[in-house]
Amino acid sequence: MSYKKLEIWQLARENVIGIHKMSLQLPKFEMYEEGGQIRRSSKSVKSTIVEGYGRRKYKQEFIKFIVYALASNDETLDHLETIYETGSLKDKNQFDDLHNRIDLLGKKMNRFLDSLERGHNEFNK
Repeated sequence: MSYKKLEIWQLARENVIGIHKMSLQLPKFEMYEEGGQIRRSSKSVKSTIVEGYGRRKYKQEFIKFIVYALASNDETLDHLETIYETGSLKDKNQFDDLHNRIDLLGKKMNRFLDSLERGHNEFNK
């Protein structure tokens, strides 16, 4: 199995693409401020899942990295809310879509984490 088959990685990848495209539509001053922050935090979610997967033989390491990815996902949500609340992102539909996607990923990562903690080791294959 490859990390690319993990649903949480696939969702994180979709979020990175959506966030990147949204951030390029922000006002120029915001593109490099909060826009840069949200791009980095969303990319961190995806890459931290990959790093954790690479350590999957060591269960506690894998769990630790999924927790880190969850924290980066929360950070991404916070940046999105800030961008919207300050008026830099004006499209409510785009905000709602991204917010729902980030929230869904957080829920799926929490379920994945629960599964890891319960000892489901199909990820060691």
